[in-house]
Amino acid sequence: MTAADFLPARHTITALRRAAKTCQGCDLCYRGTQTVFGEGPAKARIMMVGEQPGDQEDLAGKPFVGPAGALLDRSLLEAGIDRSQVYVTNAVKHFKWEQRGKRRLHSRPSSSEIEACKPWLEAELEAIRPPLLVILGSVAAQSLLGRKFKVTQERGKFVESPWAERTIATFHPSALLRAPDPEARLEMRRVFVSDLKKVAKALKSLEHHSTSA
Repeated sequence: MTAADFLPARHTITALRRAAKTCQGCDLCYRGTQTVFGEGPAKARIMMVGEQPGDQEDLAGKPFVGPAGALLDRSLLEAGIDRSQVYVTNAVKHFKWEQRGKRRLHSRPSSSEIEACKPWLEAELEAIRPPLLVILGSVAAQSLLGRKFKVTQERGKFVESPWAERTIATFHPSALLRAPDPEARLEMRRVFVSDLKKVAKALKSLEHHSTSA
């Protein structure tokens, strides 16, 4: 069984979000508090795909509201992108975690869990049809671009994909938070914002092309 067994007949964002609440396409539905579906404009020009909900996202039922989300907000602002105009979601819709004392720590989803959840992500992409797709981190890249795609090697480059007119991969904001020292965090943040500025520039180019066509 996968998420495909729970997809609604109509793939609107509203219908998908409602149906996803009862998804049991993999065992992660028993780990997370709730399904954390994507949020943002139904016809967003930019769609960002992360890995999976974190602890705070799991409790709130909203994507990118924890520390990584706050960092993403600041970085988008610095890059000149309005977060309210971006649709944000995750490759996996439930929080996978391990208990460490009183804390629930993130655990990487398996390949089978990523694949089981992929129908939701594909349906979101089908509903929104974003001109620009930003892939955040290796789990999202594995889901949409295949296991051989390496974010560390291809980061910051626009690549061909069936999902959007322009697709680019970069770090997940949580990777910046896990950097080993302040100097490394500063450098990763600089690179991350630089990649987002490429997205902002590409958006302006697409909008200019659209108005002049």
